[in-house]
Amino acid sequence: MKHGKKYQDSAKLVEAGKFYETGDALALVCKAATAKFDETVEVHVRLGVDSRHADQQVRGAVVLPNGTGKNVRVLVFCKEDKYDAAKEAGADYVGGMDLVDRITKENWMDFDVVIASPDMMGIVGRLGKVLGPRGLMPNPKAGTVAPDVAKAVTEAKAGKIEYRLDKTNIIHCPIGKVSFGQDKLAENFETLLEAIVKAKPAAAKGTYLKSCTVASTMGVGVPVATAKYGV
Repeated sequence: MKHGKKYQDSAKLVEAGKFYETGDALALVCKAATAKFDETVEVHVRLGVDSRHADQQVRGAVVLPNGTGKNVRVLVFCKEDKYDAAKEAGADYVGGMDLVDRITKENWMDFDVVIASPDMMGIVGRLGKVLGPRGLMPNPKAGTVAPDVAKAVTEAKAGKIEYRLDKTNIIHCPIGKVSFGQDKLAENFETLLEAIVKAKPAAAKGTYLKSCTVASTMGVGVPVATAKYGV
């Protein structure tokens, strides 16, 4: 893949073979972000686990202290007696079978997070083939299947993100926008990494945090030193 001149100039800022402390890495990411829009900053963590084994799965959710900088559109599946509470908490769409029909028949996907009360999973399960591949299927581990849908909506709006392994044993997560600056991004980074470390499966052997890189949407990847986490 051929990169443009701006990317190549930014790449020169990153010292080959060096692992940067969190604050320094994020300062470099912000400096190297030259796009005309407010780029998203992402963390990519390679773990020493095998996602093919059920006892080595790493998945969960965490509320970032400074949010993600993104306006999250939340859809809630619940019974009618919870409609008002969900809407008051900030849900953009609330319903039941009517929303299932809209998604299946109209291919409607104008939402970023799906939350469901446990008693609605019977009908939400019908959307598995649609929501699953997009990472939108409600899941108790991610806090998106919850009896208190209003609380779940509030957390989603406040900047709750889900982390999960992909097939190559890497977790990809946004931690904010370049405009947040180094300090707020560092707070979000530490919160995410601490959650991932706590989620270490008992079956994981050897080095858990294999590598960690931070990068903006159009920018270069900056390696982060992870030795302080001791895993």
